[in-house]
Amino acid sequence: MTSLADLAATLKALHRKGDPVVLPTAWDAWSAGTAVAAGFAALTIGSHPMANSLGRTDGEGMTYDEAMARVAQITAAAGVPVSVDIEAGYGLPAERLIEGLLGAGAVGLNIEDTVHSEGGRLREPQEHADFVAALRAAADAAGVPVVINARTDVILKKIGDEADRVDRAIARLRLCAEFGADALYPVGFHDDATLRRLTGELPLPVNAIAHPATGELAALAAAGAGRISFGPTWQGALTERSNELLARWH
Repeated sequence: MTSLADLAATLKALHRKGDPVVLPTAWDAWSAGTAVAAGFAALTIGSHPMANSLGRTDGEGMTYDEAMARVAQITAAAGVPVSVDIEAGYGLPAERLIEGLLGAGAVGLNIEDTVHSEGGRLREPQEHADFVAALRAAADAAGVPVVINARTDVILKKIGDEADRVDRAIARLRLCAEFGADALYPVGFHDDATLRRLTGELPLPVNAIAHPATGELAALAAAGAGRISFGPTWQGALTERSNELLARWH
């Protein structure tokens, strides 16, 4: 049986600038099994689609224990490295987050800087980097090199002046890189020039988000992405198709 440490090392090695790993964003055992059967070597679990599957809302509308129970089902079905969007950390300490993640069989995480448990405030840059450092220390203590994908919502949520918004996102993520991140996630659908700037100025593989029906792998690779995920768009596309099928029976 492959150890968690080996799965984590495998996941990290898949992150390559210009030759991105595509991590279909799963939400249950069925979606995970479908992606693995299609030939994908690793997966990510999105908080939004997972919350939907549990009848909860995104933004930490499910508890961490509920999320990890579902993650354990997914990792058991997948048999490949799995990363999990743990949102802002559910108000829990880093040690508890890593313990839950590893207990559920996952070896990577997204951590965002929007603090849902505190009214949706944005963590200060150093505060977010310090949390990344705490997660790294907890993972190191557990003996598993968990792949930390540090996310900022500055661009997605259009926070602050547009003129220097990308500059501020880059500064935040550079700090996260210094404090132990393995990949960086300036979340949002970016135009080619912005994505090229992000991948050119950030020191670690950059996570780009894509829609599975309209995104172009070659274009994202050419722009320098090192990781591609779908967020809630795969589930959303399946919902649209399901609605079309079901409408025939009204």
